[in-house]
Amino acid sequence: MSGLSINAVTKRFGDFTAVDDVTLAVPHGTFVCLLGPSGCGKTTLLRMIAGLEEPSAGSIALDGVNMTALPTHKRDLGMVFQSLALFPHLTVGQNIAYALRIRGASKEAQRKRVDELLAMIHLPGFANRPVTQLSGGQRQRVAIARALALSPKLFLLDEPLSALDAKLREAMQVELRQLQQRLGVTTIVVTHDQREAMTMADLVVVMGKGRILQAASPIEIYRKPADAFVADFIGITNLLPAELDSAGRVTVLGAAVADLSLPSGMAKASVSIRPEDIRLTAPRQGTLDGTVTFVRDLGGTIETFVEAGGATITAVATPRERPQVQVGQTVGVLLPAESCVVVKA
Repeated sequence: MSGLSINAVTKRFGDFTAVDDVTLAVPHGTFVCLLGPSGCGKTTLLRMIAGLEEPSAGSIALDGVNMTALPTHKRDLGMVFQSLALFPHLTVGQNIAYALRIRGASKEAQRKRVDELLAMIHLPGFANRPVTQLSGGQRQRVAIARALALSPKLFLLDEPLSALDAKLREAMQVELRQLQQRLGVTTIVVTHDQREAMTMADLVVVMGKGRILQAASPIEIYRKPADAFVADFIGITNLLPAELDSAGRVTVLGAAVADLSLPSGMAKASVSIRPEDIRLTAPRQGTLDGTVTFVRDLGGTIETFVEAGGATITAVATPRERPQVQVGQTVGVLLPAESCVVVKA
């Protein structure tokens, strides 16, 4: 099979199971984000793929070749650590060419590859500059170029953008994705930032307590979360209790939602509905009524917080759709059935 294959991989540290029976197939050329909170096992999984940790059970293969027992330097991969780990006493060009020099490449081959990579990362002419004179974003690019110098089959990055400020981080997310698309290299990035995963990935793998909770495209993860944890972790959502009433209708916060159903045999559940799918109406014209408790204008969006049925509901609108409401006002809250995703309570 072409690509990366992780089969029933488990990693234990004494009595603690960091990664628990993980199986994942990554087609060649796919950009994957391992996403989850701290301690969910994503970095341990990445380190096993890199050969920096040995699985307690299971196997890892690349393009059909079992590499579970292979040392890191024989795995044909490039890796960027969170710390970047650039050599401060070397120039930009020497950092990028380091692996080539170790492999015995000629000076001309090193120079040519360094120039090629510097052009690719938009730093032409930087070969002789000390890395200590670079900005954070420039150092990030150099670390990426160094990892790609040997044209690896697999490109691994562990929280590579976490040290950058917000604006530069978003710019680097786009640059990294565009670079990966040009090269077509299978890429796996560890992150706890859901916005980063949504921006870059073909495949988002949400992890929790050492297991894969859902692996799908960003839009499927966002629109069809597998459970309440995934729904709450990816973006902003309203998780509201749902149950059947005596007439067999599905109610959310005590109000019946037309055309909404629960899976067979389930009497109680939670409903995930994104803030942008909620509409505010005049009282008694929505699904239920509530009181506006806070309005936050973020420029591109307006968030309205409504207390209804004992819960706080967040609705988001664009400036063009701005609801004419104020704190203390009673409003109707419309919950469209087609936007409600039923997940386990």
